[in-house]
Amino acid sequence: MLNNKKSLTKSSYNLTTISILTTLMLGCGGSNDPQTPVSEEPQLEVSVSEASKVRTAIEGLNLVGDPSLGRTLPDINSPKAQLGMKLFFTKGLGGDFDSACVTCHHPVLGGGDDLSLSVGVDADTPDLLGPGRLHNTSGTHFDGGPTVPRNAPSTFNLAMWDKYLFHDGRVESLGATAGRSGDDGLGIRTPDSPFGQADPNAGTTLAIAQARFPVTSPEEMKSFTNFNGLNNTQVRSNLEQRIGDYGNPLGGLLPLNRWLAEFQIGFDNAQGSAEELVTFANITDAIADYENSQVFVNTPWKAFVEGDDEALSLEAKRGAQLFYNSVEKGGANCASCHSGDFFTDEDFHVVAIPQIGRGKGNGPSGNDDFGRFRETGLDIDKYAFRTPTLLNTAATGPWGHDGAYTSLIEVIKHHLNPQQAVDNYDYSQIAPNVQAFDMLKNTQLALDQLAANRTAGIVSLEEVSLSETQINDLAEFLKALTDPCVENRACLGKWIPDASDSNPDTMRVNAIDENGNFL
Repeated sequence: MLNNKKSLTKSSYNLTTISILTTLMLGCGGSNDPQTPVSEEPQLEVSVSEASKVRTAIEGLNLVGDPSLGRTLPDINSPKAQLGMKLFFTKGLGGDFDSACVTCHHPVLGGGDDLSLSVGVDADTPDLLGPGRLHNTSGTHFDGGPTVPRNAPSTFNLAMWDKYLFHDGRVESLGATAGRSGDDGLGIRTPDSPFGQADPNAGTTLAIAQARFPVTSPEEMKSFTNFNGLNNTQVRSNLEQRIGDYGNPLGGLLPLNRWLAEFQIGFDNAQGSAEELVTFANITDAIADYENSQVFVNTPWKAFVEGDDEALSLEAKRGAQLFYNSVEKGGANCASCHSGDFFTDEDFHVVAIPQIGRGKGNGPSGNDDFGRFRETGLDIDKYAFRTPTLLNTAATGPWGHDGAYTSLIEVIKHHLNPQQAVDNYDYSQIAPNVQAFDMLKNTQLALDQLAANRTAGIVSLEEVSLSETQINDLAEFLKALTDPCVENRACLGKWIPDASDSNPDTMRVNAIDENGNFL
């Protein structure tokens, strides 16, 4: 995040021309700014002028500043969202009782885990989240590095996604339209269904559909012990019986179980039985309400769009012009892909972020990640990843589908000149245990794909030259896309259980950082 817990980086892989902003850049003003303004009045006049230029740049884009408008979203204080929060924080949903949804998605860590790549199951200290979380030496497939092959996306503003979830879009609304998240009558495709075909068990929203899958990933929550060898349906069946305290699930029932009363309250059915209420469909429904309640859109940019010319700093106003203006007009054309009030076209682009980590099993050594190609099988989709939203991006690093950038400046350089950035990649920005043996080889293939796409006329990231001052201005604009709540522990407290909340199975993650402080 933008506080002392974040080094700022999460490379949002983006898009065309310089979309150099795939992430949020932390800057400190332009080096050409006057050291001492002559008076307050001239400075104010300059600011007003710059505000007018920004409004000219966004004219005709129909921006309202708030992507949540027109959506029906749950309140964190609703009974179902409260139930979802408790489920989100319990290790009872982990196959081996050592991981939870929050393990990789804690609100204080930007709705992610502040790591380039996550460690789900088999951690040294299950309740230690973020930097310092390590794979236990006795854990399955131990190699010293993180176990999950992709960066944990933030859960913040999850409800704003209309088309795709996951970096490769493997949860997909088949009839999505702008401003409407869900199946739109055509259904939602998931990894449980063939490409292009709706999953009849996906539920009615992308959040519900997505919540069905972390528990089925061996590295994230399923583990390699209790549920080893089970298919997705069997895993979910065992979990609903475990939480519901019925049947004979593998791994046994919880030592203490007061979940039925929680489900009766959450689903407003005081007489409902465990078999009726504690189903996996209801588990994911409640978790989705919790996630979809994480709406953080009250940014300085929103205030500016709504009419407050002074909501942005002078530097941010100059950065906004770079963001929205085309290259021909002296800008960077970032908005061509980071478009709309949610700052994403919800499409897939090859940006060639350095490939680190274990990979997804692709390539000769199995440590490459072919991105969207894994879903579509189309050559043009090889190494393409979903355009990230830029809302709160300063607080949701590291950046990139694999968190390869933990330095804002390095991310900017990458988008300015991907080939040069990869050739000069600074390995010291990632934790020393992160796997990067074949990084150059695998990433060069992505760079070659980017070049081929450009030659074929496919909308792609372009190289744009920016000065140091322009980079800082752009960074200041991106900082203005952050809701102050996501950097305020007290404000985030509504989404984090405290000692006064019931703990239905005594298996809640009491998250600590590497220094032993509670998050």
